[in-house]
Amino acid sequence: MRCSSEVPSTPTSPPPDVQQAGARYQEALTLAEALGMRPLQAHCHRGLGTLYASTGQREQARAALSAAIALYRAMDMTFWLPQAEAALAQTRASG
Repeated sequence: MRCSSEVPSTPTSPPPDVQQAGARYQEALTLAEALGMRPLQAHCHRGLGTLYASTGQREQARAALSAAIALYRAMDMTFWLPQAEAALAQTRASG
């Protein structure tokens, strides 16, 4: 299963609809929670955090990224952890 809100962008494509992407992440997160899919929950939190950061919603970004980091650590998902930590550090540095 993959978060349906992860939309690849190219230089020629228009930016994704941020509101729709947020809604899709929330839908995926709700489903992942219902199914007990903790890795997908972590990815959804990371995606939401990145999305919030890109729109200047720093507090929401920090909360979502912190949730992702906590889940990645609990599951020992060391590949994704540094990426989430770097995104969180960037939100702290920019605000």
